[in-house]
Amino acid sequence: MVQAKTWILTKHFEGFPKDSNFELKVEELPKPKDGEVLLEAVFLSIDPYMRNVQGYCKLLVIQSNNPAFPVGSHVVGRCGWRTHTVCDGTDLIPIMPEWPQDISLSLALGTIGMPGLTALYGIEEVLGLKKGETLLVNAAAGAVGSVVGQIAKIKGCKVVGSAGSDAKVAFLKELGFDEAFNYKTVGSLEEALKKASPEGYDCFFENVGGPFSSVALQQMKNFGRIAVCGSISVYNDTTPQTGPYPHLTMIFKQLKMEGFMQSRWEHKHPESLKRLMGWLKEGKLHSREHITKGFENMPAAFMGLLQGDNIGKAVVAV
Repeated sequence: MVQAKTWILTKHFEGFPKDSNFELKVEELPKPKDGEVLLEAVFLSIDPYMRNVQGYCKLLVIQSNNPAFPVGSHVVGRCGWRTHTVCDGTDLIPIMPEWPQDISLSLALGTIGMPGLTALYGIEEVLGLKKGETLLVNAAAGAVGSVVGQIAKIKGCKVVGSAGSDAKVAFLKELGFDEAFNYKTVGSLEEALKKASPEGYDCFFENVGGPFSSVALQQMKNFGRIAVCGSISVYNDTTPQTGPYPHLTMIFKQLKMEGFMQSRWEHKHPESLKRLMGWLKEGKLHSREHITKGFENMPAAFMGLLQGDNIGKAVVAV
């Protein structure tokens, strides 16, 4: 029998999460039946949307009665905040067989995984970003935003990034962003956006929502496009934010705004992951990880992410 450690919610969050919302439990797992596998978590992804204690894991198959997943296989799955799990293999995604030995498998949860795919599809499928255009991305030093900016540079665009600390701004400059600013210290967000791109913005990759979005929409060029990926500024609100409302701006500037999730283009994942890996190997795409060691530190890592502690992809190493 294998013992699995698992984090559960004792109470749903009211506002910002607290330590008392989480409880660590231990459970005995049965042996895998025919068609099942026993998985051990190696890395667990930390993402803003994980308020239900669900999320992606990089897993190792340690027992198998399923020929599709032999012992020693590396896979990605959504198994929750657990050290071990038994499943029938449904929805498990094998790591690409040509994964280079010198690249950490933790990147399967980041740049060469869901965040990287989100960045790629937001740019290509939603925004249709073209060479020479100007892109604005907020939460730009996070797992998705940092990849967004780099892909836009690969495509020959001007990139402006907003982040929440001077260290994050320095990171964006290292990545090749044309302009970057700390939204917490600028006197006026409107003036910072105008200074970074006086001619306005063709495209806006939206990760934050709230007041930032209201100001940014005013800086869009006519016929601008907005890809809505996240809204981290409202995730911990106890009462919904209200207004200002953007409808007149969107009408007169004839803007296009579209929400999306990367799963819409699941049929493209294998090809897209190869493209991301190719850019990484060529040195065109760089990845930084914020790694927390120890499964017992999952809640602290999650709360740290919501406070903006991380630069790049937040991951827990079990």
